[in-house]
Amino acid sequence: MYNIILFQPEIPPNTGNIIRLCANSTAQLHLVGPMGFELEHTKLRRAGLDYHDLARVSQYLSWEDFKDKHPDMPLWAFSTKGSQRYDRVKFSTGDGLLFGPETRGLPDLILSSLQTRVLRLPMQASSRSLNLSNTVAIALYEALRQADFAGMGEDAETSSS
Repeated sequence: MYNIILFQPEIPPNTGNIIRLCANSTAQLHLVGPMGFELEHTKLRRAGLDYHDLARVSQYLSWEDFKDKHPDMPLWAFSTKGSQRYDRVKFSTGDGLLFGPETRGLPDLILSSLQTRVLRLPMQASSRSLNLSNTVAIALYEALRQADFAGMGEDAETSSS
């Protein structure tokens, strides 16, 4: 199982989409506050549809609260400031994939603490960034691919009808 960590998410539909992604991929979602919305926000519920009950979601008051509860979780941060491509590292089960808020990304203090564990997704030089929920999906499915999609059920091509 992988861990998706959203640091101070701001846009409810993005978080709703990520809840749905986590429910369908065995990942645990960690929401680090303060958040820009309440979990009961209508747009978040709409985007997550009925997946809220299927997803494992934990909330934390702050980054310090999260780190206190998970001091040994290996973290990979995703940022446009990343020094290496996401597809050139080896993810391991239990890793935390960390993403910043939509309008400002992860703070320099967190990025500097992770040093060589800051990853980027390739994109056009003139682009500012990708959508948060798209970035999380790309990163999580690369980690799952490396683990041969363990725990995801039988591959549709090999299942019998």
